[in-house]
Formats: sequence, C-alpha cells, structure tokens
Amino acid sequence: MPKGGKKGGHKGRMRTYTSPEEIDAQMKAEKERKKREEEEEASNDNLVEEKLQGSGSEDSDDEGSSKKRGLEGLIEIENPNRVAQKSKKVTDIELEGPRQLSRREREEIERQQAKERYMKMHLAGKTDQAKADLARLAIIRKQREEAARKKEQEKKAKEAAATAARGVNSLSLK
Repeated sequence: MPKGGKKGGHKGRMRTYTSPEEIDAQMKAEKERKKREEEEEASNDNLVEEKLQGSGSEDSDDEGSSKKRGLEGLIEIENPNRVAQKSKKVTDIELEGPRQLSRREREEIERQQAKERYMKMHLAGKTDQAKADLARLAIIRKQREEAARKKEQEKKAKEAAATAARGVNSLSLK
C-alpha cells in the first residue's frame, strides 16, 4: 500500500468558505458578548464601591483594585506559588541613589574607559604603536627630503648642461 493510505487523501477535498452573512452574525454576537461583560463588570464595581462606602473600612482594598474573572470572584483560593506584584509609589523610587550596574554594563564602561586611556597615550606618543608610527613618519620625511634634493641637483645639472651647450653652440656659430 502506498504511503498515505487511501487514494486521494485530504488534498483533493472541496474547500468551504464562510459567507459574509455568517461573518456579520459572528461579529454581532461578539459585540453583544463584550457589552454584557462590560455591564457585568460595571455592576460588580458599583457593588464593591457601595460595600466600601457602607462599611467605612479599607480592609478589602485588594478586592476592588483587582478584577476577578470567572469563578475567581466566587471561590477564594490563594496560590502559594504566585508572586504578588507590588506597586511602588513614585516617592519611594530612588532615582538619585547609587544604582547597581549589571555585569555587561560594567564591562562596557570599563572597555570604553580603557579605549579612551589608550587613545590619550597614543596621541601623546607613549604606546608602542605610536612610537612605530612616528619612526615610520620620520623615515618617510627623510626619504622625501632626499628625493627633493636629488631633483633639485638634477635640475641644476640639466640647466648647467643646457647653458654649456648653448655656449658651445654660440661659439661654433661665430
């Protein structure tokens, strides 16, 4: 028997498409469901506020601040593994205090400082690479000066030869 079992398989089946009327009906049902949920939440919030105002105590503060969904409102179960999010007040946050840097941040800062120190030493000519560069530049300057001197001497020699040749030519013509 060939791989895949029966002849044809699932690829030859006819495709079905959702009609626009069905899509509209689904959208309306979804909107109605959301409206009902919002109304229920609003009524639950009103009841909680009335209870808080009527009792005058603020012990059940976490019931009003956190929205309970589904059966959570009916059954009070506390998960021992759940870590409660602690909200921080703006006054409690220390912005100006010394902040602990992560290892990567610390290493990045150290790397930048080392690079800056090296560049200062390099510009002052104290590193091996800077000394090698300066020596290379001095050699190049000497070579260029020698080349300029040689050109000048050759130019003078050509001029002298040209003037001597003119002098010989002028004497031979006389």
